[in-house]
Amino acid sequence: QVQLVQSGGGLVQAGGSLRLSCAASGRTFSSYDVGWFRQAPRKEREFVAAITWNGSSPYYADSVKGRFTISGDNAKNTVFLQMNSLKPEDTAVYYCAAKRHTGTYSYLRTYDYWGQGTQVTVSS
Repeated sequence: QVQLVQSGGGLVQAGGSLRLSCAASGRTFSSYDVGWFRQAPRKEREFVAAITWNGSSPYYADSVKGRFTISGDNAKNTVFLQMNSLKPEDTAVYYCAAKRHTGTYSYLRTYDYWGQGTQVTVSS
């Protein structure tokens, strides 16, 4: 079973930055899609960003495009989410997730493995 361990959450002021990490056991990321999702209070979990390591480009939700950057370090089996220009509406629990590569990234139920979640709070 794949294990995903997250780190990097916390409290920041609006306009600040955070970097989230998602580390996987084994060498699974080389053939997997990895996505970031978030869930705010009283909201459904929503897609944020995803990456695949087969040569395709990263994919972002419109709400974070231009502010967030997803990247990976294959040697470390780790995916990062660099979050810049944070806004209060970015406040949520952030989850990383992984699945076998399919080329579609934004559908919650297609992901098989999930991290434990990390709280990100952005103050005004």
